[in-house]
Amino acid sequence: MKEIVLDTETTGLSVRDGHRIVEIGCIELDNLVPTKNIFHFYLNPERKVSEKAFEVHGYTDEFLSNKHKFAEIADDFLNFIQDKKIIIHNAEFDIGHLNNELSLVGKQKINNLKVIDTLELARNKFPGSSISLDALCKRFRIDNSKREKHTALVDCELLAKVYINLIDQKEPSLNLGESTEGKMNFSQGNLEYYKKVIFPNEKELSNHSNFLKKHLKKNYF
Repeated sequence: MKEIVLDTETTGLSVRDGHRIVEIGCIELDNLVPTKNIFHFYLNPERKVSEKAFEVHGYTDEFLSNKHKFAEIADDFLNFIQDKKIIIHNAEFDIGHLNNELSLVGKQKINNLKVIDTLELARNKFPGSSISLDALCKRFRIDNSKREKHTALVDCELLAKVYINLIDQKEPSLNLGESTEGKMNFSQGNLEYYKKVIFPNEKELSNHSNFLKKHLKKNYF
């Protein structure tokens, strides 16, 4: 199953105030494993970046002035996400901006049924707790030291790891079987995970048995 982890950066918060997308990043997952397929563009929003947005992502008007316009990458973007579930943290924000951009160039909007909002997943799993991306990285012990600013691809990389933890799939576990040399083989896609199985010897089994007899008798009888 292929999914897309997606994030955007914008000139400001609300499309009602005419704010536009300045960066879009997507990472493809195949059965929860990141592939080499990414989609990433900085965009010329054709308007100025607000001061608050600049504080978040650091993209200047000068830097964005010679980048592609959304109309130029719209078809490639739609082809990239076609027939795939889209994973977003705070989907209402990103989908609102994406659908605004798509409407401006006469393209079909993204159906919300295709979207999985990790903010909602986290809210249901950890009610009353902080569920920002940084807070979830801390909870799941995910290194987010590269996140000095909000940038789409870095946030996508972090969100992919958060998403896997939120749905309790911490490592690929398909095609479970026993391989040679007493190793368990966990394979998925082109990745393989090996865990060596260590069997106790007779002395260790005897010591364990004596330990149980001694402590069970002491504590329960």
